[in-house]
Amino acid sequence: MDVFKDHRIAGLRSPSLDDVEALAIAAYDELPQEFRALCGEIRFIVADFPDEDVIDAMELESEFDILGLFEGRPIGDMGVGATGAMANRILLYRRPILDYWAENDETLEAIVRHVLIHEIGHHFGLSDDDMEALERDAE
Repeated sequence: MDVFKDHRIAGLRSPSLDDVEALAIAAYDELPQEFRALCGEIRFIVADFPDEDVIDAMELESEFDILGLFEGRPIGDMGVGATGAMANRILLYRRPILDYWAENDETLEAIVRHVLIHEIGHHFGLSDDDMEALERDAE
């Protein structure tokens, strides 16, 4: 489905928010059903950039320093009661993703899939260090 496989083709338009969302949905749909069932209710949102609150809270130098974000309560914390909690969601940031895509030799589909799976890892309560270790072990 990677219609954006070669982003160097003359005349190809920049992928829209909807295009990136479609890639994320396709990547999610390709995950094993058992894994998706464990994810529970989770929303996917694509925005051009993170909000100023996210940039400030994460002490980012630039709005391009983040490709995605998990917001909500990790699965391990679900048994703990909370009032007024928003639904878990994964945000994908289109412009930083496209910037990364332009600078690397990966397909847009692969980048979106990687960011999505990384953020689902946070949904499962894994830290960035945990996921980096898993990726090193998988190689």
